[in-house]
Amino acid sequence: MSLNYVMLGSNDVPKARGFFDAVLPVIGGKVVAEFMPHAVCYELRVGGRIWVASPHNEETAVAGNGNMVGLECQSTAEVETAHRIGLANGGTNEGDPGPRPQYGTDFFGAYLRDLDGNKMSFVCFG
Repeated sequence: MSLNYVMLGSNDVPKARGFFDAVLPVIGGKVVAEFMPHAVCYELRVGGRIWVASPHNEETAVAGNGNMVGLECQSTAEVETAHRIGLANGGTNEGDPGPRPQYGTDFFGAYLRDLDGNKMSFVCFG
C-alpha cells in the first residue's frame, strides 16, 4: 500500500493557493487539477498528491493537533529554500532548518505552518 493523497483544509483556497504555488514547485510539485475557488491539487515529484480544499461539510477548516504532512526533499538546500519561501509567503515557523539527530543521523528537516495552520515538514536524508 502507498499513500495516494493528503487533503489540507483551507478557509480561503485562493489565498492558500498563493502559498502552495510558491512552495511546492521548489520540491517538484505542480498543479494537476483545480476547482477554484474550492480546491486545487498538486502532484508531487515522486508521486502522491496534496489537495488544498474548503471542507466538504462547509464548516470551518481547522488544523489538527498532532497532524503533520512530511514532504521529502532532494537536498538540504531544497529544505532550506522551501522553508524560506514558505515563511516569505505567510507561513509561520515551527522549526528552523537543521539536523534532527533524534530522528536519525542523516535526518535534516524544517517545519512550518501554512496560512490555515496546517503543519508540514520538509525533510531530506543523507
